[in-house]
Amino acid sequence: MTEATRTPDGDEAFDSLEQELATLLRRARAMSAEMGREVHPDLDPEAYGLLAGIHDHSRARASDLAGHFGLGKATVSRQLKVLAELGLIERGPDPADGRAHVLVITEEGRQRLETTRLARRTRWHAVLGRWPVDDVRLLADMLARFNRLGDDACDD
Repeated sequence: MTEATRTPDGDEAFDSLEQELATLLRRARAMSAEMGREVHPDLDPEAYGLLAGIHDHSRARASDLAGHFGLGKATVSRQLKVLAELGLIERGPDPADGRAHVLVITEEGRQRLETTRLARRTRWHAVLGRWPVDDVRLLADMLARFNRLGDDACDD
């Protein structure tokens, strides 16, 4: 931290950020747990995020998911095993590397995830429905900018 940012006002801003992020993360974990249960009653919150990641990228390697979500390979492996056992994903050979496997979402996994995402979007509309759309976009843009900080750290 530079001397210019270490002011009482600056410290207060960083303290406030820490508090608000902690609240956001607690609520996000609770929401992920709820979303996971809606996809399948036996699904953990982490597995829900992995399922969404596989869906959003069409196909993914386990190591890519671990890096993207900042999870250990053993944790990802356990969650992927559960997703496969529930019939929500399938493993197949990676056409670019015969030694590796790629993960794809099954039709059942896609349907369950899309139903859950529709319910989540409805909830977001209920929570943020009074906000101007530009404010919702600004929040999304700022969170994306913040999340890219983690991507930049992984590139170093």
